[in-house]
Amino acid sequence: MKLLSDVGEDALIAALIAHMPQFDAKSAQPSDDCAVLSQADFYLTDLLLKTDAMIEGIHFTQEMSARAIGWKAIARVSSDFAAMGGQPHSFMVTVALPASTSLAWIEEVYQGMADCMHAFGGKLVGGETSRMPLGAPCVFSISALGTVPKNRAMLRSTAKPGDVIFVTGKLGGSFAGKHLSFSPRIEHGRWLLDHFRVTAMMDLSDGIAKDLPRMAQASDCGFQLDLTAIPFTTGCGLNEALHDGEDYELLLAVAPSDAGNLLEVWGVRFPELPLTRIGHFVKAGSGDVLSGGWDHFPAV
Repeated sequence: MKLLSDVGEDALIAALIAHMPQFDAKSAQPSDDCAVLSQADFYLTDLLLKTDAMIEGIHFTQEMSARAIGWKAIARVSSDFAAMGGQPHSFMVTVALPASTSLAWIEEVYQGMADCMHAFGGKLVGGETSRMPLGAPCVFSISALGTVPKNRAMLRSTAKPGDVIFVTGKLGGSFAGKHLSFSPRIEHGRWLLDHFRVTAMMDLSDGIAKDLPRMAQASDCGFQLDLTAIPFTTGCGLNEALHDGEDYELLLAVAPSDAGNLLEVWGVRFPELPLTRIGHFVKAGSGDVLSGGWDHFPAV
C-alpha cells in the first residue's frame, strides 16, 4: 500500500484531480495560484477564488508573534492573487482551536489579519469556528474572493520556449523568520498585467527549486537557469535561495523582445524591489534539472 510519503505532494494532487469532473484546459487549472471564474460579458472582471490553510507546527508555532501569524495567514492568500494579476476583495476565516487557547492570543492573531487587509485590500465577510481536541494544533483556513481584468488572469501554464525568466526580490531566509514579515506583491502583479506581455507568472511558495519546474511542466517547457544570477537574502546562500520556500516573490516569464525594456522600466517604477533575470525556457525534454524545495509529503 502506497503512503503519501511514497508519492509526494505534486503526485498526490494529480491523483486527486483525476477523480474530479474535467476542467477546461485553456483556462486556469487546479494547479494555478487561484481559480478563475468567468462572469457575463457585461462585467469588466473575472472572479478569483483561493483557499489556503495554516497549521500549527507546520507553518507557525505559538512562540512566534501572534500578530505576525495573522499577517502571514492573509498575506499568503494575497500573494496568490498577486500572481494572477488580481486584487483580493473578501475573506472568510475558519479557525479550529483547542479550548485551552488563550483569548488574548487569538485576538492578536486576528489583529494581524486586519493589518494585512488594511495594507493590501480585502475585508472579512464571514467564517467559522470549531473546537479541536486538547493537545491538537491550531488550524486557520482562509478562503478569499478577488477580481482580475476580464480574460487577462496570468497563469503558470502559458510560458513558451525562449521566454526569459525573472524573479522579484531576494530569495531564502524563511527559516530565519522572513516568512512572517513578507509583503505580497499585489501592486507589482497588477502593474505587470497592465504594462507588459507577461507570458506566465506564479508566486514562489515552495522554493524556486520546486516551483520553477512546476511552471515549466505546466507550460510544456524545459528551462535553463543561471545559478550565479539567483538573488539571495542577506545571510543566506544559494542553497537557501533555491530550497527554503515561503519567499512569496513573483516568478514570471516574458518574451525575449520585452526583457530589456522590462528591466529598465521596472527599475524606475519600483526602485526598492529588485527584478532579476535568472534564465530562460527551452523546449520540453531539454534544459536543467532542479530538485528539492518544500513538499508536504516528502519521501522519508
